[in-house]
Amino acid sequence: MSDLMPSQLQAFLPCETPQQWIEAALQNERILLIDHAQCEKKAASTAMNLMYRYVDRPELLTKMAQLAREELLHFEQVVKIMLKRDIAYEHLSASRYAEGLRRYVRANDPDRLVDILIVGAFIEARSCERFAKLIPHLDEDLGKFYRSLVKSEGRHFEDYLELAEQYAETSIESRVAFFSECERELIQSYDTQFRFHSGLPTAA
Repeated sequence: MSDLMPSQLQAFLPCETPQQWIEAALQNERILLIDHAQCEKKAASTAMNLMYRYVDRPELLTKMAQLAREELLHFEQVVKIMLKRDIAYEHLSASRYAEGLRRYVRANDPDRLVDILIVGAFIEARSCERFAKLIPHLDEDLGKFYRSLVKSEGRHFEDYLELAEQYAETSIESRVAFFSECERELIQSYDTQFRFHSGLPTAA
């Protein structure tokens, strides 16, 4: 995995994806791809929401506009892959991962914005790490696609973290550490439903 993932990103995440999740992903390609598509769409929506809410921050507007375009392109690419594999796109209930992080976002700005950006960094970093973990086990077409995503998701992680540092009134170190422990718990605890960001699989 080290040759696929940036070292900064590996150091940022509190833990590796468990092998049990990788095994579950390989056994649930249909759900993996559907939920992956939903994640790309949600990522684009998050970027757009930030653009609408924080219109007075040009650096954020520029980076989020680029991110939204890339995430929508990824969504389109996943849907095309699903079509080739005769997988119908449908709604899936969300995993507890993103909401499990966002529940701790502070209420007032600029703290609220800083926390949202830190959460965004963790989501993008974990996505990147899971792509990298899956690549050695995938067929050529899907592996090639996921390899291309590692680079862009790694850049998105950096963008979110740089913006958080820029807009914070004090060091973000303590907030990053706090959300890191939240993220670790979500990844290492059990989930009854398999999703792209779910934790350890368990029988429902």
